[in-house]
Amino acid sequence: MLYLIKLFPEITIKTRPVRRRFIRLLRKNIRAVLQEFDDTVTVTGEWDSLEAETTCEDVEVLRKISNRLACTPGLSQFLEVEKHALPDMQGISDLARAYYAEQLRGKTFAVRCKRSGKHAFKSVDVERFVGGELNQHTEAVGVKLVDPEVTVSMEIRDNCLFIVKRRIKGLGGFPLGCQDSVLSLISGGFDSSVSSYLCIRRGLQTHFCFFNLGGKAHELAVKEVALYLWMKYHSSHRVKFVSVPFEAIVEEILNKVDDSQMGVILKRMMLRAADKVALRLDSKALVTGESVGQVSSQTLPNLAVIDKVSKTLVLRPLSTSDKQDIIDIARTIGTAEFSRNIPEYCAVISRNPTTKAKLERIEREESYFDFSVLDAAIDAARYQLITDVAQDFSQAATEVAVVNAADANSTVIDIRHPSELEINPLNPTRLDSAAEILTIPFYQLRGNFTELDPDKRFLLYCDKGMMSRLHAAHLQDEGFTNVAVLDLPPAGRR
Repeated sequence: MLYLIKLFPEITIKTRPVRRRFIRLLRKNIRAVLQEFDDTVTVTGEWDSLEAETTCEDVEVLRKISNRLACTPGLSQFLEVEKHALPDMQGISDLARAYYAEQLRGKTFAVRCKRSGKHAFKSVDVERFVGGELNQHTEAVGVKLVDPEVTVSMEIRDNCLFIVKRRIKGLGGFPLGCQDSVLSLISGGFDSSVSSYLCIRRGLQTHFCFFNLGGKAHELAVKEVALYLWMKYHSSHRVKFVSVPFEAIVEEILNKVDDSQMGVILKRMMLRAADKVALRLDSKALVTGESVGQVSSQTLPNLAVIDKVSKTLVLRPLSTSDKQDIIDIARTIGTAEFSRNIPEYCAVISRNPTTKAKLERIEREESYFDFSVLDAAIDAARYQLITDVAQDFSQAATEVAVVNAADANSTVIDIRHPSELEINPLNPTRLDSAAEILTIPFYQLRGNFTELDPDKRFLLYCDKGMMSRLHAAHLQDEGFTNVAVLDLPPAGRR
């Protein structure tokens, strides 16, 4: 399969050196994310577009490749194409008829041709000639230039003809790595998940920082969100997940700070800690999911007072976004179900929170705070590669069992996100057995697992094995010994 990849328009208006650097990065990123499916994949191209080619013919793998390209920052769109040396007009028509004849049976159609390079003909000449030939020599109903049932699409680039099979919208944005790294303060909710995604889409290598306000379940849920964002949109680059224990800071605030000032001071403590983490990771900015006026701590006066403690630039991608718009983006990118099921932990709730914080009042309240507690939390922060977060919950004496096949006595639970299931359902033929397959999304697994037969053995499955290991370990921690991980060989590589 050959993919013709179109660049995000903002890349094309950069200066020549910057554009070449962005394209070089994009080639590298595409190769990195596709090698998981085909280690012989090639990515070529220097200026206007890129070509990615795989020799794999497995339909399931090709579906995964298309899905991964659609989630790679920097692509405006990509086309599944057949590439040919440019023939004469009759040859162009013959190639179009060979591919489109069956699709045109009983349908109206239009021919669309894009052309670049020097030729003795124009795009409209190709459209007229090919349209006339297809109208005469296929069983199409006729030509319809406005809203046709089938669009016969092709591109001519210099001496090459591309017959377009399918056109798929890309993610847009800039290639990852073309900008500096940032540290996203992620809580797992709608806002911080979407703001993290928007930074990734803009080409920012995005590390994650979580302030644990007290609760293993909350930390697990937030790590799932971060892991999902990384696997789907960011896997070409390594990032860190940093967990900072903030329970003691919360206790200090509750005991020593006036009720109305607690929310602002908690945010200031988070930014102070994030500053130190960002310095260690060499991140050039902090990212938050705050939106102006959404809650009491996010008024302009409060945000101004909060930002004064940070030596690092603070980015707020959602600062003027409506809540419904944020939720809509979360649904589109696949984080809405995560965020909807994030356990709530209300650590600091003021009965009458200030919306117009005064710096002098805040600093006076902070003078009662023991800053050695904050220093201790920063020193205790845990830095992990995002790929290692699943190990956090492997506290059982024995490691989670991993098997490479499902026998007839086991039940496979596909825990992937519904959007992944829709794109790539688990084919029973890959199991080599008559094992039962259940589909329970990861965010419903804990609640549903207690209702399953305790005498059966359950194998958790996901594409990369990371989420399944994490959830299997967590279930073991809760006393379920009848769970293991199913690690199937990639489709097409058995």
